[in-house]
Amino acid sequence: MAAMQHSPAFEPRGELRRHEPMARHTSWRVGGPVDTWYRPADLEDLAGFLAALPPEVPVHWVGLGSNLLVRDGGLRGAVISTHNALSAMARLGAHGIRAEAGVPCAKIARSCARWGLGAGEFFAGIPGTLGGALAMNAGAFGGETWDYVRAVETLDRAGVRRRRARDEYETGYRSVRGPAGEWFVAAELQFPAGRPTTQASIRDLLVRRKATQPIGLPSCGSVFTNPPGDHAARLIEAAGLKGCRIGGAEVSPKHANFIINTGEATAADIEALVRHVAAEVERVHGVRLATEVRVVGDPAPAAPEARS
Repeated sequence: MAAMQHSPAFEPRGELRRHEPMARHTSWRVGGPVDTWYRPADLEDLAGFLAALPPEVPVHWVGLGSNLLVRDGGLRGAVISTHNALSAMARLGAHGIRAEAGVPCAKIARSCARWGLGAGEFFAGIPGTLGGALAMNAGAFGGETWDYVRAVETLDRAGVRRRRARDEYETGYRSVRGPAGEWFVAAELQFPAGRPTTQASIRDLLVRRKATQPIGLPSCGSVFTNPPGDHAARLIEAAGLKGCRIGGAEVSPKHANFIINTGEATAADIEALVRHVAAEVERVHGVRLATEVRVVGDPAPAAPEARS
């Protein structure tokens, strides 16, 4: 593991906004404002921004905003937006790629096809950026992100950048454990030799995805992880919950593990429906579902009581 220090002087070069509505940056299209929103110019700029933040200010990360529910009352602290920011990607040796955290997973799949790298088409089914995929070991169509990680680059709160090897992390189904207090900002991915990824194989997977998932409607992707030996979608559907609604949030009639925003949902609607689905599945099947979704922020302030 090697550490790289940045200069203590910092002049922001990225895009800074105050009280930015997070509904603009989440795939559910809900969420109240965050105190500070920052899209860094590059990794050096991001390191300076983190180092300059007062230590008591919480830091949150957002890529494409999938698997994230920001409550209606908003989010205290600072959001780092990696989408359209940490977007560098390059070929690395005969079978590898180095990509920064803001690169969409779908772009990784297309690059694997363009460069003839093997087994990369599954990335096309992950509706987020590489940073989020690294944080949760995201997967699709039988592939998982960390199966292909050779090394990662991280930043800590002081802006110190490190390169860490794959074996410094423990990974499992939708879980990653490693050194505390660091965030993924890039990764080196290694793909197997042999059958190359092709545009046709990516298209085939996307056709399957479109046929079985509510693509084009605001959702976060899969809401619940699959319990051992079963599928969350099967349990939800068997509990009679397809089409169930709370406010503007609905369990997708197309795929029971998706909750969609029908157009007028609040974060509170979605959170209530997530809790209802979990409770009903446990009541009917005796199985407690775990969510893939991170829920952050404050509820909307209660409306004042009317006085006569």
